[in-house]
Amino acid sequence: MDKPPQNQPTYEALKDRVESLSRQSQKLLDAESAIQRQNEHLHALHETAMGLLDKLERQELLQTILERAMGLANTRHGYIYLHDPVENCMEMRVGMGFFSNHLGLRVKPGQGLGGVVWQTGQARLVRDYQNFPERIVGPDMDALRCVVGIPLKLEDTVRGVIGLAHVEEGRQFSREDVQTLERFAALALLAMEKAELYSEARRELAERRKVESKIRESERMYRGFMDSSPDPIVVYDMNGEATYVNPAFEQTFGMSREETVGRRIDFVPPEAWPATQAAIQVMLGGTKIQLFETQRLTKDGRKLEVQISSCLLKDEKGEPAGNIVVLRDISALKRAEHALRNYQDQLEDLVEERTSELAQANTRLAREVDERKRAEKALIKREKDLQAQSQHLEEVNTALRVLLKQRDADKSELQTNVLSNVKELVAPYLEQLKHSRLSTRQETLVRILESNLGNIVSPFIGRLSSRYVKFTPMEIRVANLVREGKTNKEIANLLLIAKNTVLFHRHNIRKKLNLTQKAINLRSHLLSFDE
Repeated sequence: MDKPPQNQPTYEALKDRVESLSRQSQKLLDAESAIQRQNEHLHALHETAMGLLDKLERQELLQTILERAMGLANTRHGYIYLHDPVENCMEMRVGMGFFSNHLGLRVKPGQGLGGVVWQTGQARLVRDYQNFPERIVGPDMDALRCVVGIPLKLEDTVRGVIGLAHVEEGRQFSREDVQTLERFAALALLAMEKAELYSEARRELAERRKVESKIRESERMYRGFMDSSPDPIVVYDMNGEATYVNPAFEQTFGMSREETVGRRIDFVPPEAWPATQAAIQVMLGGTKIQLFETQRLTKDGRKLEVQISSCLLKDEKGEPAGNIVVLRDISALKRAEHALRNYQDQLEDLVEERTSELAQANTRLAREVDERKRAEKALIKREKDLQAQSQHLEEVNTALRVLLKQRDADKSELQTNVLSNVKELVAPYLEQLKHSRLSTRQETLVRILESNLGNIVSPFIGRLSSRYVKFTPMEIRVANLVREGKTNKEIANLLLIAKNTVLFHRHNIRKKLNLTQKAINLRSHLLSFDE
């Protein structure tokens, strides 16, 4: 049997070679597959970037970014946090799928996956969110499984976070998904910056339009003001040529806009040029000209007295661009001033004439004043004499009034005493005498005595009765005896009536005097009537 050649490979060597080639082939296939997936991701990123660059509205762009990110990672659940510098937190601005009900959610640094990515500035893949130490605790988050967070990072500043999630058991994000999402986040941030620049440009454009509108409105307002001004107005450029004249200028100087605009206006009289040149130099130095009086010529050669105010006009850079001149025709005022000076001269002459007449009148008046003073002195002396006589008469009248008052008091006291004496010293005995056994002649004499005595004291009784106008005659007699201090028993004996009758009359007297149920002494009250 022939032996095999020495250089022919053995079966084991061939087997090893085949296995090595198989491994290399597998690696090539894996590499080709990875390259193909990478190309697919790059193509997807390119398409996504092209789609994002067309979005200029901020909210629409955020929606598109999140939709493209979910498409790259093959999920239906995602959100975007954006940084709120005022509150220093991340706020969920866009949410889809599981996160659609969490819009407005805010997290602090280190809180939840978004807070961790914000704090670290690095992408974070969490395969089991339920066991994630920094998770947001709550029943709303229990459905989350695998989550990934990608920072939207500009240099070293995290401006937002893209978050994606799976809620199905077993679904996971790969490292390639994370890398793709990181590249996508860079493109998304560029698109967001472009949108912000576009938004800022639109704001600036809108503000510029507002400013331009205000400038145009201001120009219209100032043009309207100058057109309606009653004073002539001229606007010059730096070459001294008129760029605007208002209707009042045309009317005052008789020169139309066609004759003046774009030209130098030759209306300065030769004699006014030196002062005008000096005023122009002052104005070019930055000082406003206020109420400078000079002369100007009209188209028909009339010379007007004018008052000029002028100032520089500057462009946007603050450089002189011309000047505005306001002229006021004061010719009528000057004529009025001249007439006034003439009138003042006439008045001065008239004043001198009147002054002489006034001096003569003052001399006459001084004599009259002296005479008046002498008359006033005599009148004052007469008034003093009359005042002394009046004072003497007043003293006499006072003495007479005192005497009359004393007379009335004495008269009243006399009446009271007479009435009291008659009632106390005569009436009781006369009453007893009437009830004693008298003869017919004696009774007649007693009645005559009682009648005459009544006639004597009737004025006094009438005075007393006027106080007691509501009383009966018996109540008047009882009231007089009470006032005189008589007791009930004494009154009963004097009037020959029962004591109870006296009490009955006393009760009626108090009732008619409104003294019932009042702690007032009846005798004291009756005595007060004599005061």
